[in-house]
Amino acid sequence: MIQTKNINRDLITEMEILVPEAFHIPEKQRRYRFITISGIVILTVISLWKLQINPFTIFFGIGKFFQMVMMFFPPTHGGWISEFIYAMGETLAMAFLGTLFGFLFAVPLGFLAAKNIIPSTIIHIVLRRFFDVIRGINTLIWALMFVNVAGLGPFAGIMAIIITDTATLAKLFAESIENVDTSQIDGAKSTGAGPIQIIRYAFIPQVLPIMLSNVLYFFESNVRAASILGILGAGGIGMQLYDRIRIMNWPQVFFIIIMILITVAVIDTISKEIRKAIVANPEYRP
Repeated sequence: MIQTKNINRDLITEMEILVPEAFHIPEKQRRYRFITISGIVILTVISLWKLQINPFTIFFGIGKFFQMVMMFFPPTHGGWISEFIYAMGETLAMAFLGTLFGFLFAVPLGFLAAKNIIPSTIIHIVLRRFFDVIRGINTLIWALMFVNVAGLGPFAGIMAIIITDTATLAKLFAESIENVDTSQIDGAKSTGAGPIQIIRYAFIPQVLPIMLSNVLYFFESNVRAASILGILGAGGIGMQLYDRIRIMNWPQVFFIIIMILITVAVIDTISKEIRKAIVANPEYRP
């Protein structure tokens, strides 16, 4: 037993000499870790100080917060249930149309921005920077622009969702296309397939499940976004919510919030099951 312990100890000592990083954190890595943690702490303190965030204000304001929450009860529709349901349907339509057209526009742009489809560096850089510029402007800002151009109503919200979804989805699609398995592409080329056939039978079967998964997630997210866009005048349930907040009808505000939460929860559950069925099914083919 003693001899075995000595052998194990000698083996560990030998391994420690051969692979020291497996037993001790290198000095360089410790310095990087210390600098990183210190930088995060310093930035946090400076941000809290510059923004004048006082935890005592939050602590003493808890009472007011609970007073406001109590004003939400009991939630009631006040006889406006049909208008609320119609407005929620309008919000769902905004999210659906915005996501659908964003997807349709993003698919060709995603293929054009992929290096393994269009090898031109200039086109790649121009399209990627274009996507970054569009994504850098928040959906709310786009909605305000379109409200001024097209007037109040759902059209402004739909256009805002289309613009932002197109750029974001195109970037995600391009990255998915660039990471496809090249063996299927080589197999399609060996059969004499042309560029369109290669995209149809080598690229699309690999990337379409990922595309659909992203689109379903974006639709769920756009339902929440469309609810907020309505506050800016883009129609839907958000406009009803803003009207109740403006007149401080908190029970109806809470009723609308509950409607939004239930709708988003249902869509999240359904889209999650669809994503699971598509992505987890190895036999799925478009």
